[in-house]
Amino acid sequence: MGILNDLEQRGLIHSITDKEGLEKHLNEKQVTLYCGFDPTADSLHIGHLLPITMLKRFQQAGHRPIALVGGGTGMIGDPSGRSTERQLNDAEVVQQFSESIKQQLAGVLNFDSGENAAVARNNFEWLSQINVIEFLRDTGKHFGINYMLAKDSVESRIEQGISFTEFSYMILQSLDFYNLNQKENCTLQIGGSDQWGNITAGLELIRRRTVGEEAAEAYGLTVPLITKADGTKFGKTAGGAVWLDPEKTSPYEFYQFWINADDRDVVKFLKYFTFLGMEELAELENEVATQPHKRVAQTRLAEEMTAMVHGESAVEQAQRISKALFSGDIQSLSADEIELGFKDVPTHTVSEASIGLVDLLVEAGISSSKRQAREDVKNGAIYINGDRNQEMTHELGEADKIDGRFTIIRRGKKKYFMIRFN
Repeated sequence: MGILNDLEQRGLIHSITDKEGLEKHLNEKQVTLYCGFDPTADSLHIGHLLPITMLKRFQQAGHRPIALVGGGTGMIGDPSGRSTERQLNDAEVVQQFSESIKQQLAGVLNFDSGENAAVARNNFEWLSQINVIEFLRDTGKHFGINYMLAKDSVESRIEQGISFTEFSYMILQSLDFYNLNQKENCTLQIGGSDQWGNITAGLELIRRRTVGEEAAEAYGLTVPLITKADGTKFGKTAGGAVWLDPEKTSPYEFYQFWINADDRDVVKFLKYFTFLGMEELAELENEVATQPHKRVAQTRLAEEMTAMVHGESAVEQAQRISKALFSGDIQSLSADEIELGFKDVPTHTVSEASIGLVDLLVEAGISSSKRQAREDVKNGAIYINGDRNQEMTHELGEADKIDGRFTIIRRGKKKYFMIRFN
């Protein structure tokens, strides 16, 4: 099966500039393609995973991907999909962000070996060398104002206002495509559907600047905007964005994001993000339809995505934490795993070496009063590290601490509290 057919079956093609031409181009030779990632933060998030996995799909099909980090364009700001101007970062900050993003991309794409090993490029290398006169004479003259105003990324911002800085972003991204086309024989740019205007502008620049030379072959392809069935924004949780950096979003939280996918979304996500074959995808779709309560598809999705971004050991740890929380076997977890699994529960810090259970319940806000605390203990509603405790005079000491650092108190079936000992 050709790469375009596979993408179509997965619903991954939004637009192609010339499907027939691109299909022939891909079948005849190894193609170099690129996707850009502007360093607007020190980490990519799961909203970037679709274009990253697209590069990986083309690489597995024998083609050569370029991961372009926008060290130059990242200092300008892409107006696409935004209603306001971006906050501009200093060059040093953008450089730090760029290095972090390169490392994350190397964790998913194969940069190490083979004739189609991925390469990383930074557009600061060429954009920083252009002077104003050169920019206006050699590139700006190829872009009509009416042509630029008609692009969605610009047109949608006209009423709110757009600076010349962001207005010129399209030209800079076009220069990227032109530069990679001339120096790397890159003939395909991919991106999200909001990048269509920037991609086609790049194709136009290549066409205009190669007039009189051998015609440069180039194509554009975009992937769909990811939407969720419940109407909420993909990649966002109550705690904010889901990052690829494990320090910003732990592998356990990353795993939980995927395993909590809505039944209405999970098959689409499996097709979009994983590399499972169509036969297995059909089986998982049937599981969702016939046995949704087992959440087999969600588990497979969480395993595949966590392994891809963080490795198999992260999957095992996430599953161990999940199992312990479900069974109540808290003591099987390490202190580090306790921190990950109970990151978002109420936390109370205790400085004493030991403390009475009833007093702790009140101090930590677990029970509303000492009277209520005694009733909770007496009625068996209090669990220490997963074990029910009905001793009214119990003193929490070293035996109740996990790695000497934490105690997990549960009140009732689902209300967890973390006690941190200094």
